[in-house]
Amino acid sequence: MQQLDKTPRELGFHFPAEFEKQDALWLSWPHKEASWPGKIHLIYNSYCEFILRVASHQRVCINVADQAMKDFAVNTILQSAFGKKVPVESLFVNIYFYFHATNDAWCRDHGPAFLVNRETKQKVIVDWGYNAWGGKYPPYDLDDNIPTLIAKELNIPVYYPDIVMEGGSVEFNGKGTLLTTTACLLNKNRNPHLNQSQIENYLSDYYGVNHILWLGDGIVGDDTDGHIDDITRFVSDDTVVTVVEENQNDENYELLQENLKTLKGMRLENGKQLNIVELPMPKAVVYDDQRLPASYANFYISNENVIVPIFNDDKNDTKALDILQDCFKSRKVIGIDSVDLIWGLGSFHCLSQQEPSA
Repeated sequence: MQQLDKTPRELGFHFPAEFEKQDALWLSWPHKEASWPGKIHLIYNSYCEFILRVASHQRVCINVADQAMKDFAVNTILQSAFGKKVPVESLFVNIYFYFHATNDAWCRDHGPAFLVNRETKQKVIVDWGYNAWGGKYPPYDLDDNIPTLIAKELNIPVYYPDIVMEGGSVEFNGKGTLLTTTACLLNKNRNPHLNQSQIENYLSDYYGVNHILWLGDGIVGDDTDGHIDDITRFVSDDTVVTVVEENQNDENYELLQENLKTLKGMRLENGKQLNIVELPMPKAVVYDDQRLPASYANFYISNENVIVPIFNDDKNDTKALDILQDCFKSRKVIGIDSVDLIWGLGSFHCLSQQEPSA
């Protein structure tokens, strides 16, 4: 497919908020043992529950390398369904597999950015460059090609901005505002030839936004250099939830307080102040002497559910789920164990990418 002559924004396309209506959830089946060393066999129970919860009411599209991986995925999902007494017949209606080989499972960052035009009811895909968070985990050539493969599969026009951008580094309210972090987007391991103003121009042109807000650092243990989806998320067009650490001796305390202070000074595209809901952090999750980026902010919003990672922390798990349920009154908030998943340094939002409805 050829790049279109005008930018998505010029043609009236924009990236919808995650809480808007979706056609599908896109995933890349986890298979890279190095992402969960010694634990990959333990992640499938939670991963499949995630799939089943979303497939109960909307389409789930899964990238797999070949028939053998598809067969393994189908069997694993079915075993999970029987174990959780989920109606199996619904799975065959809503789960689709695509033979698109990947290097890894983090579809939020290597998957397609779907933009829509509400007037024409059309979609386009933006295929940003992908370099595995600054070249940290080669090879990543297969992941980098995923958006174009999906665009061809769906017969959707595709844009190539020719700069590095990851889906987990940006957050949208659907009304023109984009939220991100300087720690990630201004990191020289992404686009060293671009300054902040130039990056903002790309964000505006290829996400269809007109107002960009910048936070600072991400949480400790995040190998993405500070993705926004671990700290602050839009739950409506004027409200965000943001994680805070109560323990002043915790290494996340100061940086999250600084982000909270910055949020309080921000204004939306219409000039109004943000509504801010504070979300707790779980107690520190440490494995093999490594602090992991456990955060309740890494939730996925589907049409009917909100899938939230939980971390065997009874007090904070319950508190976070209650807060999010109050934010999403029309959806069911569901906590799924992410203690093993987070060893891969990401959870449900990192693993997923939504396809919005036009």
